[in-house]
Amino acid sequence: MVDSPEIERLFVHESIENVIPKAPFVEAVSELPVPVELVGDGETFERTDAIATYFPRPEFTDAGWIHCIRAGYDEFDTEAYESAGIAFTNSSGVHGSTVSELALNMMLSFARLGHLYRDHENRREWMSPAYERPFTLENERVCVVGLGTIGEATAVRCDALGMDVVGVRRSDEAVPGVSEIFAPEQLHDAIDGARFVVLTVPQTPETENMIGEPEFDVLRDDSYLINVARGAVVDESALIDALEAGEIAGAGLDVFEEEPLPEDSPLWDFEEVIVSPHKGSATNRYHLDLADLFKENVERAMAGEEMRNRIV
Repeated sequence: MVDSPEIERLFVHESIENVIPKAPFVEAVSELPVPVELVGDGETFERTDAIATYFPRPEFTDAGWIHCIRAGYDEFDTEAYESAGIAFTNSSGVHGSTVSELALNMMLSFARLGHLYRDHENRREWMSPAYERPFTLENERVCVVGLGTIGEATAVRCDALGMDVVGVRRSDEAVPGVSEIFAPEQLHDAIDGARFVVLTVPQTPETENMIGEPEFDVLRDDSYLINVARGAVVDESALIDALEAGEIAGAGLDVFEEEPLPEDSPLWDFEEVIVSPHKGSATNRYHLDLADLFKENVERAMAGEEMRNRIV
């Protein structure tokens, strides 16, 4: 890992507009005692420059520090950055409340039929569900796969609603609200009997397609899969097969193998699938959450302290 970078200029790449408005973010970080400039492609950089960006660009390898304003950074060549002596950080840790609330929203919709009532409202139909269909989250078992910032926030919220919360993580360190922790190799034991399985893991070679046909065979036929992690974590073809065969009751999906979700995807057609357009972190203050982390790291770097979320 390279030393803390020297910073004389800050650049905000316009690609951040993929998730947040450019001007308010620039304004939020402009209070720092370092010049801040919004730039597009083709800019030249020096080793004393820091860049906040959504996408990687070849010219960034001339800078001293690259900050990814999202948690996922698989598109960024971190090995090349490390070899070149470039610091790299991401934005993990700011999504706990936002993404966990989306996961909980989906769970509540499935339990109390919010998605179905809205569908019928749009058709001006008065819906009377079967007596046995609605249920409460209280006392239901939920397995949270991945107990990082988002997973822990999800677990705490589920526990507050009286759910039986278990989790999957590499460490067996206790997590608030989680009654039992399983190792990744015990995934089948963890999801067996769960009414909800919530995926919050990062995308890595180990987590790609971690939920596929074998896992759907284990799940209850009245269970729901909630994916607020990455699309590649779930074998989408196996998910569609499981939904068509009734092996699970439904799925709440904020992420997909291909985004935007293609118009011809069968996932659009299932009544018990909630499709969210990868907006788990989207709130009206998201730019401030990201700016606060970026500003903290600028201050840490200038003080010669270790930065948060340092990858290389």
